[in-house]
Amino acid sequence: MKPKSFLVLIIAISIFSCEIGKTNSKGDYTVINPIVANSVDRDLADIKEDGVLRALVVYSSTSYFLYRGQAMGFEYELLKQLADHLNLKLEIVVSKNLDNEFEVLNRGDVDLIAHAMTITNQRKWEVDFTEYLYLTRQVLVQRKPSNYRQLSYKSLQKKVVNDPIELIDDTVSVRKNSAYYERLISLSNEMGGNIVIDTLDSSLSTGEIIKMVVEGDIKYTIADENLAKINASYSPILKIDIPISLSQRIAWVTRKKSKNFKAEVDNWILSQRNKRDFNIVYNKYFKNKRSFKRRTKSDYYSLTNNQISRYDDLIKTHAQKLDWDWRLLASQIFQESRFDPNASSWAGAEGLMQIMPTTAEALNIDNPSNPEQSLRGGTNYLKQLYGQFEHIPDKLNRIKFTMASYNCGLGHVLDAQRLAEAEGLDPIQWEDSVEDMLLALRYPKNYNRSEVKYGYVRGSEPVNYIAQIFERYNHYKQFID
Repeated sequence: MKPKSFLVLIIAISIFSCEIGKTNSKGDYTVINPIVANSVDRDLADIKEDGVLRALVVYSSTSYFLYRGQAMGFEYELLKQLADHLNLKLEIVVSKNLDNEFEVLNRGDVDLIAHAMTITNQRKWEVDFTEYLYLTRQVLVQRKPSNYRQLSYKSLQKKVVNDPIELIDDTVSVRKNSAYYERLISLSNEMGGNIVIDTLDSSLSTGEIIKMVVEGDIKYTIADENLAKINASYSPILKIDIPISLSQRIAWVTRKKSKNFKAEVDNWILSQRNKRDFNIVYNKYFKNKRSFKRRTKSDYYSLTNNQISRYDDLIKTHAQKLDWDWRLLASQIFQESRFDPNASSWAGAEGLMQIMPTTAEALNIDNPSNPEQSLRGGTNYLKQLYGQFEHIPDKLNRIKFTMASYNCGLGHVLDAQRLAEAEGLDPIQWEDSVEDMLLALRYPKNYNRSEVKYGYVRGSEPVNYIAQIFERYNHYKQFID
């Protein structure tokens, strides 16, 4: 082969490689992007059949986190609304590596990437973007001098970057597979100079990287303006007013093969985007500076401390006698009182574990508002109930029966078990069996049957009680060791 011909072949191969996923203008061929070709054929009908919406989120100060025992976050709240709209159970998967999210999506581990993702043409070769959630722009995040409060405006301006062109031959730190990295490459080309890009660990959230600037570990980074602003409200040493891009659309991400699912999510976003409730959720996480500061300073904020409540040590101690995961017991206590030792119900239940007066007396509880007494008595009562279900070999089912009895009374749960057996269902299985019979005990035709000894019960209460405790427990496992 002649040298010239060899060069032409190399160029042709290079062009072909760049054209993966494209079709020529005449429509003569279609070359599929391997990432898309290898993605699963899973669309709305499959998701509906499973009954579960699996969403990949980032553990961060605005997307998904734990505060005072409760899961919170912009993406989390919207996902709950979307799952309710689709009549699906929500399953949250926390991203461990921001570089391989598209791979996780396309192989079917999740159905949706739900965190602030900038729509770019480069990314569109691999995935589809939903309708945008909001608009923002990228800004430079830099640290003011330590003595900035003593400096005049003019003196301060001399010590910081005031124009992106000043970044030429300087270093900016970002994750490699991020829109910020793409933007820095484009910016270098636009300015005809070189910005040195320091690539950071792909597990770091943008909020964590901003904190690195605050602490002086890195000099500069890039962030979406709304995220930069809310972080700067807590760290005024940050300077975030230099734009790096024009307005950009922020959206969620779906597989290219999930066309029907994307259309459903698009319609939902369009129906919500301009509504008051949507704006309330957005403002809660990106504009409410007071709330952000309060969370960041709290001991019970999962990004700061590995704690659920001020009673964690007590809960751990008393969970041992049950041989339960202490985080599960903590979730039940949140369900009962939101960790308020002075909480009381309309029925007269009091304290962290909302113990009724007659039960408190039987458990030797003198002061239900005393956290130690409440936890001691409440867990002793749980242990008694747990002993009533020794015949249930599966520990998870046994715990659910115990908690249901704590909520609505042992007699009603035993009634539901007898009813399940009479209906040919498994009396030691909670889901799709005894929980259904508790719901059935709302109706006279069921609670008047001969198998039922304790009559009517509002079965939706224990059923929802169990579901909410275990949903919260799953969040706790994500955040708390």
